[in-house]
Amino acid sequence: MKIKSYYSATVEEAVSTARREMGSEAMLVNSRKTPPEYRHLGEYEVVFAGDLSAEDGPGSGSAPPGQPRGEKLSGEVAELRRELEVMRKTLTRAAFQRTDWLGASAGAAEAYASLNLADVPPELAAEIVEAAERRLRRPKATGRFDQALADELASRIAATPTLGCGESTPRIVCLVGPPGSGKTTTLVKLAVNYGLACRRPAVLLSTDNYRVAAAEQLRSYAAILGVGFELTETVRALSQAIEGSRNKDLVLIDTPGLGPADLESAGELARFLVSRTDIDTHLVLAASIKSAEMTRMVEAFAPFHPGHLLFTRIDETLTFGPIYAQAARSRLPLSFFSNGQRIPEDLRAATLDGLVERLLAPAGIARTAA
Repeated sequence: MKIKSYYSATVEEAVSTARREMGSEAMLVNSRKTPPEYRHLGEYEVVFAGDLSAEDGPGSGSAPPGQPRGEKLSGEVAELRRELEVMRKTLTRAAFQRTDWLGASAGAAEAYASLNLADVPPELAAEIVEAAERRLRRPKATGRFDQALADELASRIAATPTLGCGESTPRIVCLVGPPGSGKTTTLVKLAVNYGLACRRPAVLLSTDNYRVAAAEQLRSYAAILGVGFELTETVRALSQAIEGSRNKDLVLIDTPGLGPADLESAGELARFLVSRTDIDTHLVLAASIKSAEMTRMVEAFAPFHPGHLLFTRIDETLTFGPIYAQAARSRLPLSFFSNGQRIPEDLRAATLDGLVERLLAPAGIARTAA
């Protein structure tokens, strides 16, 4: 039996490499996103087990009489899984022993491992686990560690799936974000789910005069939905369009995708949005981008003073730690999750319980009712 890890940009590519090297009968033991310290080797790691008895010498890998070769290999893989799990637990507990916090419990080590598997940054994961332990040491504290962990995770972020600022009418919402984040499609989903479905008159405004196709796409959607549409080429025109939409219940503003080179030229738009206390600005980010890029985008769009984080492409990510980390660090509440291209189905209100469950799922840590 030979065990080997393969690293690549995609799981499929790593599997293909493993099959070529170890043969078609090699068995997949595990697949996961590569830990941060080995990310330079590839985005994903797959572990394969192969029966190389022919290389080990005559009879060394033969199955016992009466036992099929496949059953022997399956049994060895099952045993290997158990051994790897023991090793993982031992290593995570060892990694969690810190000079300033001696005596991490088994539950704390498991929680730390789970958060790492979910791509929560190590320093934030350690901070959360320590805080969960402190919760259990409070006077009159009751309950289990998994509940304390879930409560601690939920206490650090907020979810407010709402549109508009307070009770002001009309409810004015603006989506900002980098190119390709899915702002236009998300805007249409919001128009259907929170405009037409609620029988609220809505209007779509576009400031995207960078790409003619983008404005025309939104114009087409507006025609299909039977709602108003207006392309505004300047901030002054946007202000006038908003004033002209006072008879609407919902005003949705689409903006151009702004890359690093475009942000400086968008300063006038940013200042306008900040000056309007009645505009609810949501920063739209793709959940599939790397954690470092996500952090950079949150910092780059700070001049727009977004009031919410809205994540798209939820269906394209395996881990939710980066989403959690951004919400915790920025103190911006989560609003909505878009998990596909279907309009209007693929849009969900963000919830604390849902995100916490996703974070704890990698290690199978169950959450009891809060």
